[in-house]
Amino acid sequence: MDAAQPAPGAPAPEAPSPTCFRHSDRESYVRCTRCDRNVCPDCRRDAAVGYQCVECVKSGHQSVRQARTVFGGRITSRPYATIALIVLNIAAYVLELVRPGIVPQFDMLGAGSIQNNPNDDPLDLATMYHQAGVAHGEWYRLLTGTFLHLQPDAYTGLGPIAITHIVFNMYWLWTLGRVVEDRLGVLRFLGLYLLAALGSSTLVYLIAPHTETLGASGAVFGLAGGYWILSRRQGYDPLGGNQLLGTMVLWMVISASITSWQGHLGGLLTGIAAGAALGLAPHRQRGLVQAVCLSAVLLLLATLIYAATGHLTSI
Repeated sequence: MDAAQPAPGAPAPEAPSPTCFRHSDRESYVRCTRCDRNVCPDCRRDAAVGYQCVECVKSGHQSVRQARTVFGGRITSRPYATIALIVLNIAAYVLELVRPGIVPQFDMLGAGSIQNNPNDDPLDLATMYHQAGVAHGEWYRLLTGTFLHLQPDAYTGLGPIAITHIVFNMYWLWTLGRVVEDRLGVLRFLGLYLLAALGSSTLVYLIAPHTETLGASGAVFGLAGGYWILSRRQGYDPLGGNQLLGTMVLWMVISASITSWQGHLGGLLTGIAAGAALGLAPHRQRGLVQAVCLSAVLLLLATLIYAATGHLTSI
């Protein structure tokens, strides 16, 4: 039997009102300009023309290519890595003031003897001192020492002047770090900074393994070297790279008797190498080439550290 038909002359039944594609109980006459589905006020977003549904907006964001710096890093609104490094250095300094004993435990030392307890019998040298340093398995010193700084009265005659050690280092870290990070992005910037810090400790380990050193200046010298390469490559030099590099080298020479020139030179050379790895990589497969070149710098430093350890432990 055929379905019932409306009687002749009777009005046709009204078509159902359109509803939101996500909320079937909400009437909607507005359509997404991208997928043409009806959307309620909660499920639509303003577009250049009309509205788009939340799913089309999400899909559009996923298809948009992330903006990149000239050297391949992601663009960020603030120098997050630089700020984080400054916070870490300041936090470590506060911890030094609270617990001064952490300095001889975590500063950079290739090989040496550390006092166990000041209250031990001063005549019992066997229990009063122990062998310490990178050569004796304390590999962490290669990096932890770069986050420590001189304490007030840490050295006779320095007093409060020692505070300028961290003040100047943080000033230069902020001045150079935010510019270099803006060009490299967070990850590449951290790679350059940490490699420079490691390179600084490595040259100390090779040349002056029995000297205790500390401070972020080696890594800062590395940022100066990296900035010099990047500015030459980009053709944009707001900080005056040549003058900056000359100032760093001049200070390294003048302060050689009171600072670790080995750490400064090691950081500078490593920063130049890492800057070249990041700045001179070809555009095609740039990320892969940069990763390989930075890994090569790290491998070279690891090889030098291994060789120095073998030499020190064989003596």
